[in-house]
Amino acid sequence: MEEKMKKKIKEIIIVEGKDDTLAIKRAVDADTIETNGSAINQSIIEQIRLAQNTRGVIIFTDPDAPGEKIRKTIAEHVPGCKHAFLPRNEARAKNGRGIGVEHASAESIRKALRSVREEMNEWKSSISMLDLIFYGLIGGPTAKKRREKLGERLKIGYANGKQLMKRLAMFHITKEAFLEAIEAILKEEEADGKRNSNVKPNETNS
Repeated sequence: MEEKMKKKIKEIIIVEGKDDTLAIKRAVDADTIETNGSAINQSIIEQIRLAQNTRGVIIFTDPDAPGEKIRKTIAEHVPGCKHAFLPRNEARAKNGRGIGVEHASAESIRKALRSVREEMNEWKSSISMLDLIFYGLIGGPTAKKRREKLGERLKIGYANGKQLMKRLAMFHITKEAFLEAIEAILKEEEADGKRNSNVKPNETNS
């Protein structure tokens, strides 16, 4: 019965390995191509290119450095891909050791696939590097955490300072959407700060 209820995904999903494929198939009815690590060979690239031309592909790699490297390599060789992103906290192993699609719940995978972003080129972003600096997304002690929250809110995944500008442009994120997400993050931080300031010193150890 559960098998019949699974949503059919038209595109072929690109994952890193067999455990990721199993996790995907627990969540949805889909075909996958496995890259088998970050050293993607030409044969895999050709498979992905054929899949893109016939059915379309969704790149769904782990939210870590090797996963980002695979995503970037595929996007460079096969233009026009769609991208699905998992927040890091939803891809963490239960024992805290390791991050990957294989550790995500079926609902987290379905949510990521509902929020797929399509890669588009030749679009000039109205978001500047000064905006990223002004809102504390580059440099400073909270920059990494803010980028992580921004990626989660905009459904574009985590990006480091160098990648963020390119990713915002690649997915045609408007200045309005960017500012809306930033304002929500700042309000969240302010609320967290107030909650922490209301905790008495002897309550922190209770």
